[in-house]
Amino acid sequence: MIPGTTIDGLLSEAKERWQDIFDPDALRMQVMIICPRKERKILEMHGDMVEHGQPVIGVFHRPRAEARLLEEQGLNPRDASFEFLDLATSDLGPWMKHMVTTEKWVRGSISVQPVPFSVDVPAQRAFENITMICFRHPSLPAIDRYYLPFPPTSIPNKCFVSLPRRQAAELARQQAEILGVGRAAEPATPEPTVIEKQPSLDQPTVEIVPQSIDASDVTIPTQDSVPLPTIETDDPEGPQSVTDAITQATTDGFEEMQAAGVEFKETEATLPTVGDETEGVEAVFESITEEPQTEIEIEFRALVSELMASGIEPSDMVDDPRWESINERAAAVGFETWPVFMELTSVQ
Repeated sequence: MIPGTTIDGLLSEAKERWQDIFDPDALRMQVMIICPRKERKILEMHGDMVEHGQPVIGVFHRPRAEARLLEEQGLNPRDASFEFLDLATSDLGPWMKHMVTTEKWVRGSISVQPVPFSVDVPAQRAFENITMICFRHPSLPAIDRYYLPFPPTSIPNKCFVSLPRRQAAELARQQAEILGVGRAAEPATPEPTVIEKQPSLDQPTVEIVPQSIDASDVTIPTQDSVPLPTIETDDPEGPQSVTDAITQATTDGFEEMQAAGVEFKETEATLPTVGDETEGVEAVFESITEEPQTEIEIEFRALVSELMASGIEPSDMVDDPRWESINERAAAVGFETWPVFMELTSVQ
């Protein structure tokens, strides 16, 4: 969260602030988000639960003098929070996927217009009407127009910036290497010292002359095969070899089981079926693709379940002191907490 700034101000400083994380050539767009006010905190932390490739900048606006213009359209502004997002076009799908597919958010268009001069607004700036994509929670009524004293990217307020986790982690690692932070200096490997041994004057020097060896002079000894050991038995025919003993024991055991009435039948293994054919395929696929829960997922599920059992609203769970720590560790191992959170809380 960066206070006292605008989307335009952050975009002008983006290359300096975020270096290689920010791609100035990436196509960006602005969209409007209308959510229930009680879920604003969840919307603020949405970027921590979604993989995206470029920084996402969001700013919230609270209608004041222009609130009655929304009430005339059937929307009580006290029931909703209004956010403007600036993000790369390629990140719009991942950012909104869960909301649209699971929570059934409604996608439409809205006309963002300057506040009429008839409304008493202390400071405002004229701008052309802007038509942009709008995503609205299904519990809120639709509106066609939204009024602002400034263009959406010029609203002075707290800006919420979400950086891509992988690229941000890589940038932090590079900066740590440049600054020498978090790295222990590797000890220099000492060079081996070579000690030259001088010949002694008291001992005569012996010169060794290599000799050639003829192949005919080399004799390779041969090894006779070793017979298998024999087993002494009471059989008058004499001792048995190990192989014969094993074969005989297997045959005798099979005959004894047959004498006892045990029957052996050749059977063909068949795969179990679950209901009709389609259900069986889905069950097998789910059993194959389902991954075991990791330790961080088990810990995250336990935390959410504990908070729900305590009667804490989902939008207030982020205030728990353990929340931030678990999310940071989940991000470090690549575990997505948002789908699990929505699964457990079933926010509609």
